[in-house]
Amino acid sequence: MRYRRLGKTGWQVSVIGVGCWGIGGQWGEVDDRTAIATLWRAFENGVNFFDTADAYGEPPGRSEELVGKAFQGIRQEVFIATKVGNWARRHGHPLPYTSPLHIIACCHASLYRLRTDYIDLYQCHIGNPTDAEVEVFLDAFERLREQGKIRAYGISTNSLDALQRFNKHGTCATCQLDYSILNRVPEGDLLPYCRERDIGVIVRGPLAMGVLTGKFTPDTIFTDEVRRSWNEGERRERFLKRLEVVERLRFLERDGRTMAQAALQFVLAHPAVSCAIPGAKNPQQAESNAKAADGELTSDELAAINAVVPPESVVG
Repeated sequence: MRYRRLGKTGWQVSVIGVGCWGIGGQWGEVDDRTAIATLWRAFENGVNFFDTADAYGEPPGRSEELVGKAFQGIRQEVFIATKVGNWARRHGHPLPYTSPLHIIACCHASLYRLRTDYIDLYQCHIGNPTDAEVEVFLDAFERLREQGKIRAYGISTNSLDALQRFNKHGTCATCQLDYSILNRVPEGDLLPYCRERDIGVIVRGPLAMGVLTGKFTPDTIFTDEVRRSWNEGERRERFLKRLEVVERLRFLERDGRTMAQAALQFVLAHPAVSCAIPGAKNPQQAESNAKAADGELTSDELAAINAVVPPESVVG
């Protein structure tokens, strides 16, 4: 495993982390024993950064509970990141987040589920917050940091404007953003902004929600909650278009390297990126993802990717 500095936090985090959305059950059923074994397999392979959110899982909060259960005995050896801003939204009962007290209450609930007395990284989960929401979140995050409940804070967004507003005092430590071979738009503005201001970049979606694993076909039908909408209409057309591009990227597969590992190595090739957080639903996936840190793409391979998907572009 390789490690990089996470922006102004100064923490040395594994270049491959784990996005813990998948273990919560929204991407298909995962029992508690498998979920915890998945997290441990990642840890055993050098992973020390685990990202979740209070809204992840079925029911919401299950992902945090599993992370807390897995690491209760080795809390000091891992970095736990979680997010606030989407609690109960998908069930039609979103919280308003009009007062810092709402966020502080959510933080206390996350601390309980995570079985810890502090959160390393607390992130705003509203991708394009209003100016009023920005003020509420920054106020709450500063209070929580002063109280020792959180160590640092950031935002999950692909909007440069949102990041700039959230970082108006220079206190935003990280930005979690969607970036992959199939979505290179952040190369144009977000990634340079983060690098210039020492904001740690956490890449979500490095496998494009599984498309870049190369395991799907035009006949694939999705049954999980997250991707069920891909089965018809415009989203199906987008999925099929992305599959066509993946076939043109098959040259990245070779003995000792899977398509997924190559996709992870692609995002890690950008100098602004601190850590990629692919999901995993079983120990084998967690180990395979972690081993992507053992290699790098060559300059010729990066040039070949550029020929298929030009810099700063998006597929679909």
